[in-house]
Amino acid sequence: MTTLTTTSRPGQRVSDPRPPKPKGGLPGVKKAAIMGGAYLIALIFITPYLEMFLTALRPVKEGADPTIIPKHFEWSNFTSVFSGTSSFGTNMRITLEVAFGATLLVLLVALPAAYYTARKKFRGRKAFLILVLVTQMFQPTAMVIGIYGEMRDLGLINSVWALIMVDAGFNLAFAVWILSAYFAAIPVELEQAAMIDGATRFGAFRRVTIPLAMPGIVTALIFTFIAAWNEFIVALTLTTSPDKAPLSVAVDNYIGQYTVDYGHLFASTVIATIPVIILFGLIERKVVDGLTAGSIK
Repeated sequence: MTTLTTTSRPGQRVSDPRPPKPKGGLPGVKKAAIMGGAYLIALIFITPYLEMFLTALRPVKEGADPTIIPKHFEWSNFTSVFSGTSSFGTNMRITLEVAFGATLLVLLVALPAAYYTARKKFRGRKAFLILVLVTQMFQPTAMVIGIYGEMRDLGLINSVWALIMVDAGFNLAFAVWILSAYFAAIPVELEQAAMIDGATRFGAFRRVTIPLAMPGIVTALIFTFIAAWNEFIVALTLTTSPDKAPLSVAVDNYIGQYTVDYGHLFASTVIATIPVIILFGLIERKVVDGLTAGSIK
């Protein structure tokens, strides 16, 4: 019997005959189970949207059929909502004006309010923040009668400005609260360094603080935009003409006392959700960063 002895010279690397250990990670079965569960949850959330889209393509004569997929596809439902005496295009324009107007108004008011609250240690600061948070608990439904009376006295019934002010007012508290936390987390020394280099306080705020707080700003604005886009109770109360109402109220007009026009109802709903989906898809990364920032030190 011959024994083979392996010797190595000084400085020479000897290869390890043992097989390399597998890299760290989830086992195949466990990983597949987690992915399968994630896809199942995603399917559960997507199913209502698929049903909404399929119902939008269902002809009127197949409205009572128990089938999930219609036998015939009525693509004209997506175009007929804009034709005839329908004011759907005007309603969409009003909704865009209200959503963008409320978002801009919240931005103009919340930024200076949150910045001052974060930087100045004035008396009653905590009470002010608590009061801001308490106002978030009020619902438009509980105050709709008072809101209607106030807007009637101001002559703003059937006015876009009334919807903009109300939607901005109910979303301002959330924006001030989240932006105040963001500004407080930004070191004040960065602004002082910019002012030493010759920038004014507003210049330091615009060039240093706002870019660093952009995830929080985007988070506040997207929530304000979606809330103003979907608002229904106040819009239904403050608008009495079909051509002055936003999309949320116009969609409800397809529900009659005895019949429901499901084809146009779901077609208009699909159209109404497309701008929000596109907007959220474009800035989804900023929203996620804004919601998770500060959770890990």
